[in-house]
Amino acid sequence: MDIVMRPIGMIHSPFTDKDQTPIQASRSQTVGFVEVFPEFSDGLTDIEDFSHIYLLYAFHEASGYALRVRPFLDDREHGIFATRYPQRPNPLGLSIVHLISRQENKLTVEGVDVLDGTPLLDIKPYVPDFDLRTEVRTGWYATRSKK
Repeated sequence: MDIVMRPIGMIHSPFTDKDQTPIQASRSQTVGFVEVFPEFSDGLTDIEDFSHIYLLYAFHEASGYALRVRPFLDDREHGIFATRYPQRPNPLGLSIVHLISRQENKLTVEGVDVLDGTPLLDIKPYVPDFDLRTEVRTGWYATRSKK
């Protein structure tokens, strides 16, 4: 089965080197902007009424993958699907960012944690009634060796 996706836009950030990017959006206060291509801009109608949005994107600079990796926040090896490591069988990333403003097809966001020029695949609104979970287990992350 082939699944074909095409970017709907581009994420712009001050980060041009992988080593510069924050580990997660929740650990970043960096402001960037999301440029939605004009043919998709009508899909942004009412987005400015949300304080936070999900950005789904391609890790376009990632190459290869391993099924067991040492994530950035631990010294132990874990299965790739138990981590947020960027080099994955399908190199997809997901960030929740604070939506500051919208100007036509450009969104200013806070919490950007990706390389400049990252291809944007989708945007979804963050809705606590659907997305917030309070009784969770966090696996190895809860017992990780602190870095």
